[in-house]
Amino acid sequence: MTVTATLTTRGLLLDMDSTIVNSDAVVERLWRRWATAHDLRAEDVLAVAHGRQGWATMAELLPDRPVEVNFAENARMLAEELTVVEGVVPVAGAPAFMAAIARVPHALVTSANLALTESRMGAAGLPIPPILITSESVTVSKPDPEGFLKAAAELGLPPEDCLVFEDSEAGIAAGKAAGMRVVGVGPRAAACGPTAHIRDLTQIRVEELTDGAIAVHVTS
Repeated sequence: MTVTATLTTRGLLLDMDSTIVNSDAVVERLWRRWATAHDLRAEDVLAVAHGRQGWATMAELLPDRPVEVNFAENARMLAEELTVVEGVVPVAGAPAFMAAIARVPHALVTSANLALTESRMGAAGLPIPPILITSESVTVSKPDPEGFLKAAAELGLPPEDCLVFEDSEAGIAAGKAAGMRVVGVGPRAAACGPTAHIRDLTQIRVEELTDGAIAVHVTS
């Protein structure tokens, strides 16, 4: 195992879907069906959907539709997502990664609501961090940095002392806008300009330093 980069930080901010939980099959199936219902190309919808709250995806793709309609349809989709956990599994390396960071400051920052977060983390067998920022915690969706800034504040850390793990263009943009460095996870992240890129969490080794800092080693 060769270390190719080391990022030193004091807090870790983790996205959920496609970063530590592999729920792509569920998410893409639902959005493909939504695309068909609205006479949109599935590829165009999926290019926007990952990382955002559902209503924000709808607003981006159907800009003339009333926001109340988007919120209502998003609520129906969330209710349906709650019933589907088959195929929801941890991203490779996620269980060991979550165990390694259990004693260091970290938070989950997800565009899912609380119920869906609990459902998917449970299905993947992953512990929910004590600090949790969900869709109920914010007023706007990624790529706005609000969620990451709130998580940093709850950890008692300035943004520059936090390292984000994200898979999507919207999430990576949100981390950057918050003034944070970003580790991009998975194939979507590679083209979004993260500070470092990994295929999955098997390429991460976490080391607690004596001064309270955290060394995140990217390996190959």
